[in-house]
Amino acid sequence: MTPLSEKEKLDSLTRLGIELNTINDLDILLEKVLTKARQFVNADAGSIYIRDVDRLHFTYTQNDTLQQRLPEGAKLVFSLFSIPIDEKSLAGYVATTGEALNIEDVYTIETTRPYGFSRAFDEKTGYKTQSALTIPLKNAGGHMLGILQIINAQNADDRVVCFSRDDEKMMFHFASIAAVALERAQMTRQIILRMIRMAELRDPKETGAHVNRVAGYALELYEGWTSRRNVSKKEIEKTRDILRMAAMLHDVGKVAISDIILKKPDRLATDEFELMKQHTILGARLFVDRQSDFGMAAQEVALNHHERWDGNGYPGHVSIETGLPIRGFEKTDGSARGKTGEEIPLFGRIVSLADVYDALSSRRIYKEAWEEEDVLAAIEAGSGTQFDPELVEILLSRKDIIHSIQARYVESV
Repeated sequence: MTPLSEKEKLDSLTRLGIELNTINDLDILLEKVLTKARQFVNADAGSIYIRDVDRLHFTYTQNDTLQQRLPEGAKLVFSLFSIPIDEKSLAGYVATTGEALNIEDVYTIETTRPYGFSRAFDEKTGYKTQSALTIPLKNAGGHMLGILQIINAQNADDRVVCFSRDDEKMMFHFASIAAVALERAQMTRQIILRMIRMAELRDPKETGAHVNRVAGYALELYEGWTSRRNVSKKEIEKTRDILRMAAMLHDVGKVAISDIILKKPDRLATDEFELMKQHTILGARLFVDRQSDFGMAAQEVALNHHERWDGNGYPGHVSIETGLPIRGFEKTDGSARGKTGEEIPLFGRIVSLADVYDALSSRRIYKEAWEEEDVLAAIEAGSGTQFDPELVEILLSRKDIIHSIQARYVESV
């Protein structure tokens, strides 16, 4: 990571609020906040904890040293955990007191201090944590949203040093700006999840955990797809934000489908299945004004996530406004011809694969979760018929990250 000059820091701090407020998805925002924070003080690693009542959830982490040990294109996979908000840990102490902690060497914390540092992560990974700056993330009303912790400041020679007082002051300003964006992104996530809960009242399969997993898988597939093409970093960052939110709303059209169909425990009759298919058009119709990139992406996903690569999916080439086949795309029976191959928009192809993978991998009222080898066998069997073969290849190459997303978003009991 290239260190910033003092002028660059001040200029970047001035632009920070505008830059962060262009990001709407919570997960994407946390990644950006941590990247920017580390860049400000040239830190090797860092983590963000999000507060949930009386606990802190370890939500996001970065570590350049460990990342460099991985093969090119691989991502750092980290374990998820939560800690109580008390004075025993560094993050817990800061959340309890509201005071920042700037520690030169976490291995030499005085035993008289109420807090201590756990070496479990270092011992497991072979990493050596030394300096640590832990900052509270508070909203304008003083409510604690979470904790920003940055690790191992580095000098121009890449030697680990302590965080300076100037670093500490700079990060307080940074944290106040980041907290505003964090609170807004949390509100956006809650609005989307409330929409999902509306669908869940109709369809028990449509849970917050399910849509977050599908969205997470969709990002991995998109990143893998862009890594094979000359897509600009700016375009990737913008698209990741809208794709993740759009993927969460892929089945929102089910709110307009009858409970008799959605909650039927048996196989749907032909006429019932035809009605069920309408959720794609009804969902797309919610975004018919298309006043933003997000609206366009959400419409694209809702309409196309049940299309098949071989053309046997639905709803096919239809008018969103009427639901009728587009002229020139009718089959002999008068129904709409299915979209084939790259006629299916990229976001639709991505979410189709992500949705099916999660459905097979997850327990439902009517079935148990499939074993992983059976899920992957079914996905491979569908390559070139149900799914875009390139996306299947990407999914199979990123199984570790896919599994970490599964662990991150588990169904509530």
